[in-house]
Amino acid sequence: MQSERLRWYRLVYSLLYRLGLIIWRRHTPPAELVALVEGDAALPAGRALDLGCGTGTDTIYLATHGWDVTAVDGVSRALSIARRNATAASVTPRFLHRDVTRLQELDVGNGYTLLLDFGCFHTLPEDRRPAYVTNVCDAAASGATLLLYGFRRPPRAAPMHAGVTVEEIRRRFTHHGWQLVKAGPTSAETTAAPRADQRFELWLYQLQRSA
Repeated sequence: MQSERLRWYRLVYSLLYRLGLIIWRRHTPPAELVALVEGDAALPAGRALDLGCGTGTDTIYLATHGWDVTAVDGVSRALSIARRNATAASVTPRFLHRDVTRLQELDVGNGYTLLLDFGCFHTLPEDRRPAYVTNVCDAAASGATLLLYGFRRPPRAAPMHAGVTVEEIRRRFTHHGWQLVKAGPTSAETTAAPRADQRFELWLYQLQRSA
């Protein structure tokens, strides 16, 4: 069941989209994703799941590089923008207006070899985080890679209380067969997270699922 706090979060984000205050919007994919897709040890293109896809920057990037992408977001206005952007880029990812804590209940499927979360999990209320992890595990293929981005500690100017720590990532994921292979500050920038502002210390947590 969707928590009251999650409903409140969704209302806040919907309002911000309506007002055009999309301060977290990015126009380029993060360097770590680019390295996985185009680098010397690039992953073979497969099925990708973009959790909290927003306006579709990363979804579209993956689709243009041959990935079969399913993108999920809880804000319909964000998905409208994402669909327009995908059409302009001549790609056809699958966009779903869904709750990321109820993926399997809503037929998102499984077998995803790459999962991406740029700032979704770290905004979820505490009571919905276990369901998120369960759904991610159900969706991920053996050997899958998960890139999860989030504020290391809650910044005062965030739309909600948002943050996640290394300790929480380990506690929630490792007993489900995931190994934390990388954790640290990321070079990715958004309007909401200028790197010089230490209130917004954006971290990447890269996890690998056992084969």
